[in-house]
Amino acid sequence: MCGIVGYIGEEQAAPILLKGLEKLEYRGYDSAGVALYNGGHLQVAKAKGRLKVLSELIEGGQKTPGTLGIGHTRWATHGAPSDINSHPQVSDSGKFAVVHNGIIENYLPLKEHLMRRGVNFVSETDTEVVAQLLEYYYKGDVLDAVIQVLRHVEGSYALGVICQDYPDQLVAVRKDSPLIVGVGSGENYIASDVPAILERTRDIYRLNDQEIAVLCRGSVSFYNMDKEPVQKEICHVDWDVSAAEKGGYEHFMAKEIMEQPKVLRDTISPRLHNGRVVLDSVSLTREDLEKLRSIYIVACGSAYHVGVIAKYVLEKVVRIPVEVDIASEFRYMDPMVDEGTLVLVISQSGETADTLAALREAKRRGARTLSIVNVVGSSIANESDDVLYTWAGPEIAVATTKAYSAQLAVIYLLTIYMGDLLGTVGQEQYAAYVKDLMRLPDLVEEILQHKENVQYLASLFFNVKDVFFIGRNLDYAMSLEGSLKLKEISYIHSDAYAAGELKHGTISLVEDGTLVVALATQKALFEKMMSNVKEVKARGAVVLGLTTEGNKSIEQTADHVMYVPEICDIMLPSLAVVPLQLFAYYVSSMKGCDIDKPRNLAKSVTVE
Repeated sequence: MCGIVGYIGEEQAAPILLKGLEKLEYRGYDSAGVALYNGGHLQVAKAKGRLKVLSELIEGGQKTPGTLGIGHTRWATHGAPSDINSHPQVSDSGKFAVVHNGIIENYLPLKEHLMRRGVNFVSETDTEVVAQLLEYYYKGDVLDAVIQVLRHVEGSYALGVICQDYPDQLVAVRKDSPLIVGVGSGENYIASDVPAILERTRDIYRLNDQEIAVLCRGSVSFYNMDKEPVQKEICHVDWDVSAAEKGGYEHFMAKEIMEQPKVLRDTISPRLHNGRVVLDSVSLTREDLEKLRSIYIVACGSAYHVGVIAKYVLEKVVRIPVEVDIASEFRYMDPMVDEGTLVLVISQSGETADTLAALREAKRRGARTLSIVNVVGSSIANESDDVLYTWAGPEIAVATTKAYSAQLAVIYLLTIYMGDLLGTVGQEQYAAYVKDLMRLPDLVEEILQHKENVQYLASLFFNVKDVFFIGRNLDYAMSLEGSLKLKEISYIHSDAYAAGELKHGTISLVEDGTLVVALATQKALFEKMMSNVKEVKARGAVVLGLTTEGNKSIEQTADHVMYVPEICDIMLPSLAVVPLQLFAYYVSSMKGCDIDKPRNLAKSVTVE
């Protein structure tokens, strides 16, 4: 949830840290801080609020000299947002400074142990315990002290550590929280995510759990918990630097919505060869699929909504029973998962704590695992039996758009691939699916060319208090994401319901002027949806419909309509989501909300 960056080199560190934190602020924006070695001791500056508060405090880094430093942007867990609870946290004597992403679960008994020994604490954070423990175990060797601390703390962590006795070293370690090491010329970096250092280097190491990195200006060394050297391979990141910039757009979310045609092409095209879906990274055979009794999909947030769509699509095409579970619940429900189960894991970052834990539980029970992730070398990707990357590039806005669309595209590819292996898709249908996959980016582009139509509709409704999204089958699955997009960035109360369930209680919430967004893209269910639309209108609702271009009759019932082009039913969610994304964006913009950094949210949830 929090963002970490660190630098050691010949340049002044503070401006580099601030620039890196700017790229990581989507991970948390309750407070920000830096610690630097200034030639004599550690200097710490931190402030509650957005990064700009810190930047103004230290005059863009001019007031904090030093070529070794660490920085942090916080999403608060332990301790309310405040200057004192901001990171870096410092040991009692000021010898150690620490930045941390994660949760130290046993911090209270550790804190009590240290306080009985005279250690003074100033914050409410679990992170301060790490700083104090480092000093407690320090006997002149930083690496030894770090190892001692790691043997005593429980929970998840990505840590950046500097010590005033070691002005030429930056130490980093991780367990269940993402952390990378960037390699430059005479300088090296740590960061929670690639965008923080993309302008400085494209060569990185990805730390595995309980690996320790020791960064000097001209070298990087890695160790395990026994202080034994670890050999690691460097990775080259191909992301374009401009992918992490706004590129003239007012918000990252607007840019990322508009990038979806390219993302779809990048995700789909390399996997189509001579009219066939080719998934070289998937080792599933026909024999493997025939042994499956079920598929479980686990994910969180928008990725979970992709999973709900995937259930409808996979069951329709592949004819294997599919369950969809929220990852945070999966471990605690004693899931019926074994060697006859394929567990499909969906995560943009590949580091979502609950999803990673669900993956590990599935593997413990003997299930085959396949992950859909965006970040190469992420924990979920590394620990899965098979992985399909989405190639969406960096997504900066907290509310996902292009990553969601890329995940949907991979679901279609996987579905067609599996259906072909099992023989549940005939050759004529197979060719039609492939043809529609190839059309998909162009059709999304066509929708985006008429975004001003959605902008006008947003201008009619941006002041509403409640919104209900309704749909049937895939339209219901799609309504979940439409509702989430609206409420997470506009703060308007919004809920999604299966339209057939309206009469079982929900319709009591509809009154004069209530906005109902009715999704009706599924031809076989169009007339039933029109009946549901009439039901809510009879109770005073204003209805905004969404359907395909061939269903003009909806205008006789709905008050306003958004249209998307025709395509096969299973791929309609990829088109329907675009006007819903745009609607949420324009409503939020007209309300003056902080679109890229909505309150209380962070991009990547790496704590439970």
